[in-house]
Amino acid sequence: MADVPALTVSHLTVRFERQDRPAVEDVSFSLEEGQIAILIGPNGSGKSTVLKAILGLVPFTGEVSIFGVPALEARRQIGYVPQRLGFDVTLPLTVGEAVRMPLLGSRGPEVEAAFDHFTEVLGISQLLDRPLGTLSGGQLKRTLIARAMVTTPRLLLLDEPEAGIDIGGEQTLYELLGSLVSHHRLTALICSHELDIVFRYADLVLCLNRRLQCTGPPGEVLTPDALSRLYGPATTLYRHRAGGTSP
Repeated sequence: MADVPALTVSHLTVRFERQDRPAVEDVSFSLEEGQIAILIGPNGSGKSTVLKAILGLVPFTGEVSIFGVPALEARRQIGYVPQRLGFDVTLPLTVGEAVRMPLLGSRGPEVEAAFDHFTEVLGISQLLDRPLGTLSGGQLKRTLIARAMVTTPRLLLLDEPEAGIDIGGEQTLYELLGSLVSHHRLTALICSHELDIVFRYADLVLCLNRRLQCTGPPGEVLTPDALSRLYGPATTLYRHRAGGTSP
């Protein structure tokens, strides 16, 4: 029997009230366990909406399953790293308290071991008593990833994790993500605007502009024609940052 995909999305369509057309229309793809997939597309293309549909945060038609189980029944297998915090960072909340939020009501040696492990590997074990509002952009993102990982998910969703951090912090962040995926049998789906990140770190790229425009290994599918269809005819490729490529 063939292995069940880590994530299967079939004919996903999301419609919002007072909008003439769907935010996302008839999107289908699957991810294998251990893959890093990056979802790209112009602003308003529906990238974040796809993540929210997988999480069950917006109504949709179609099917979403995690290792063959409907996503709404498999929420505990999903970790989510939002682009922004859902609360004010000036609140009197420490790093340790923020990381523990998904663990409320959970106790035991396995829970504590997961907390200790992920705060250590993400480099925030020395920051646990720091107020969230004192963190740098990179420290805050690593805190959010630790918060998502302490429940030991099998699928990790990240919405533009590179936003708000510098180039060095971005490289560190994606290297950490790669290590998490390889050492914890994790599968990652990431929304990003940065094509240099796609070429460096993605096993699979998903090109979205309400509908999927292309899917496959970045080096094979991100041709000038494909990017022109995705971002518009004025799109050109140029090298930037540390030798990366961007529209």
